[in-house]
Amino acid sequence: MGIVNVTPDSFSDGGVFEDELAAIAHARRLVSEGAAIVDVGGESTRPGAAPVPAAEELERVIPVVEGIADLGLPAQISIDTMKVAVAEAAIDAGASYVNDVTAFRHEPALAGLVADRKVDCCLMHMLGEPRTMQQDPRYDDVVSDVKAFLEQRMAAAIAAGVAEERISLDPGIGFGKTLEHNLELLRRMDELAALGRPVVVGTSRKSFLGRLTGRDVTERVHATVATSVIAYERGARVFRVHDVAATADALAVAAATFAPWPQIPTRTSTTTT
Repeated sequence: MGIVNVTPDSFSDGGVFEDELAAIAHARRLVSEGAAIVDVGGESTRPGAAPVPAAEELERVIPVVEGIADLGLPAQISIDTMKVAVAEAAIDAGASYVNDVTAFRHEPALAGLVADRKVDCCLMHMLGEPRTMQQDPRYDDVVSDVKAFLEQRMAAAIAAGVAEERISLDPGIGFGKTLEHNLELLRRMDELAALGRPVVVGTSRKSFLGRLTGRDVTERVHATVATSVIAYERGARVFRVHDVAATADALAVAAATFAPWPQIPTRTSTTTT
């Protein structure tokens, strides 16, 4: 899942792809590098971020979704939003996946829209809201608590008519979690994969990787790749990243290593080593 942030204030690439044409070109590049999903977002959810009015979010994302859809790329378009109005307009424009960081809690009617339009969705765990989520987050047991939350939200989505096979689950690494919480979620990712739905992992360039490596936000690709491979080995199957090429290559090697014969992917190559 390649990230297309159409925002002025995202923590890593805010302002870089505010221009509609730049954002569409970026999506094309991400797909050429191996993205199977492009995730378009018009509201930053970084720690401390302020809410964005629906009208402004629509103005940011809809031309980009339309432009990506017009390219006919071999990838699914996701809309990263918690608002029904934005999701509905994005689906009309060509999106077929709704990525809601509130797991349909901010606007419960979003579950009904997803059900009615028969699109895919991702339900994410977040403690509190972006403005407050990093203010001393606490859990009895972070993995058990997050797992219980995701089970509950999946049940609510199914009760609203969303088909279970259309649901993916995201533990929300970095969303109301300390460094230790994030590492514990990665370490015990298999417990979340046991829920039986694709687990989405979003570690890309996040601050806990900077704390571990001392690297600036734009220099965390190697750390991101490491967490993606760790999560893959423990059962995660969707990886929301800024740096698609490096992650896709690492996951191809991981898949070839962990997958049983004869399901090993092959690529043609001109090299002899």
